[in-house]
Amino acid sequence: MYIRLSREDGENKESESIGNQRKILQRYIKDNNLTLIKEYIDDGVSGTTFNRPGFNELLQDIENKSINMVITKDLSRLGRDYIKTGEYIENYFPEKNIRYVAITDGIDTYIDSTNNDITPFKAIMNDMYAKDISKKIRSVYKEKQKQGEYLCSTPAYRL
Repeated sequence: MYIRLSREDGENKESESIGNQRKILQRYIKDNNLTLIKEYIDDGVSGTTFNRPGFNELLQDIENKSINMVITKDLSRLGRDYIKTGEYIENYFPEKNIRYVAITDGIDTYIDSTNNDITPFKAIMNDMYAKDISKKIRSVYKEKQKQGEYLCSTPAYRL
């Protein structure tokens, strides 16, 4: 099972979302009589990049033939770059005989389903969401900058 969250909500504690994703994945594994081999986590890593420690470990285990299935809560947890996400789902996973399941999106590459057919469109929407959020954040920073507001983290000193 692969779990990802783009930003952390605590320095030394696990993100609540990570725990929630884990519960959903564990329930799916139990309900479908599957065997959990390993849990891969990227907490605080954007889905717009695939250079993530947990994901790289997952790829290494695929190459070593240690696993034959990848399960995520939804497609956006795998990634938000629609081209690379599509490359993994349409090419890499099938070449390596890896079954991919995105639970809440109803995607399961093991079965023939119309949900699988709309996967590319969902991947595009996930990519667009990431780009839209980025634009909105930049616009907020620009506006604060124009108004002379402080944009950095906590200053190292106090006046």
